[in-house]
Amino acid sequence: MADSPAAEVHIDRALVRALLRDQAPQLAGLPLHEAGAGWDNSMWRLGDALGVRLPRREASAPLIAHEQQWLAEIAARVAAVSSVALPVPLVRGRPGHGYPWAWSVVPWIVGETALAAGTAAGGAAADSWAGELARVIAAIHAPAPADAPHNPVRGVPLQVRAPVMSPQFAEAAALLPTAPFAAVEQAWQDALDAPPWPGPPLWLHGDLHPGNLLVRDGALVGVVDFGDVTSGDPAYDLAVSWALFSAAGREAFRAEFGGRYSDADWARARGRAAAFAVTLLLRSDDNPAYLALAHTVIDAIAAE
Repeated sequence: MADSPAAEVHIDRALVRALLRDQAPQLAGLPLHEAGAGWDNSMWRLGDALGVRLPRREASAPLIAHEQQWLAEIAARVAAVSSVALPVPLVRGRPGHGYPWAWSVVPWIVGETALAAGTAAGGAAADSWAGELARVIAAIHAPAPADAPHNPVRGVPLQVRAPVMSPQFAEAAALLPTAPFAAVEQAWQDALDAPPWPGPPLWLHGDLHPGNLLVRDGALVGVVDFGDVTSGDPAYDLAVSWALFSAAGREAFRAEFGGRYSDADWARARGRAAAFAVTLLLRSDDNPAYLALAHTVIDAIAAE
């Protein structure tokens, strides 16, 4: 199955320049070039220090609005404990020139994704910043207000996801050797059997993985793409450790939280990592890096 959904609008340099000229004229003369596109957004480099982030499909349009409303508050908590940067919107763009949705100008954080850098579980490349990432996540994980964004697939009890994940695990069984599949299937079942998150809904990044972490000179320098920011079970964010760190790195990551999260919370996180890997395995035919990441997470779980 293909990974990336098709764009529903045409976004080119002329459109981005026109939006800037109308709504942020002080920036409209800066050099502009396309930096890439993900599932949800088209990203453009604006000068040396800025980026323009535009939804490429209707389903992702509300996600930009969530960043515009909430990310400054979250970033302030992170800044109190870490120098890791978050891309807080600097300009809140409006529809115009036939483009139908909100868009943002954000700081450009210099670095490459941990995915592109080859950082993966089983090696030690990311272990040096396991504690730093834990401190960032702990700062994000504050109790969320009642009007925090709701995401139907992230932060919810894992049992809610079981009807969707069960057929995916069945499909994955035909693609994996017996032992690794048994390990991820058991991790998922252990997560379903674990007690649910007992506390109030916490703020979550919602989509933490190596493609949304920026590194430079061997250090973590940015956490990006808060479009899926939501509230709920912190296990969804803790699961990233199986995609990044060696066994020793995962221990250091967990230790940084002290006793904040229970064995049940970590069991749900491991199961969430298993579900993430299975979904990537089935949906990344057109993205070798994410297909490789799926196998990395599966191998990390199977090795425990």
